[in-house]
Amino acid sequence: MKRSAGFTLIELMIVVAIIAILSAIAYPAYNKYVLRSRRSDAYAALNQDQATMERCYAQYFSYAPTTATCPAVQATSPEGYYSVVASNVTATTYTLTATAVGAQSQDTGCATLSLDQAGNKTSTGGSANCWGG
Repeated sequence: MKRSAGFTLIELMIVVAIIAILSAIAYPAYNKYVLRSRRSDAYAALNQDQATMERCYAQYFSYAPTTATCPAVQATSPEGYYSVVASNVTATTYTLTATAVGAQSQDTGCATLSLDQAGNKTSTGGSANCWGG
């Protein structure tokens, strides 16, 4: 008896099972990569707000001038994955904090990223390498 040149149902099911296993492994890694790449949105927002604070200090010799109005820090990051808040603002200090919101809040390893007037970079959430370097 001559065998046909097509695939059997068993062969097709084996291929489908292999693809399912590879997908189950690849999707979480891809999702983690996407969350990590979105952190650049927080970096951009914090760096832009840091520049705003430093311009204010250069002009008024204070991060919190009483006689003039400096531009406020942006409330959200450019892509909207983080909310940004300035805290501990005094004449000589400030802390900028970006907190993950929406879909980015799944990035529990780096829930918040902070930057102060001295350029100190900190994070919360348990991951030691949130700033990428």
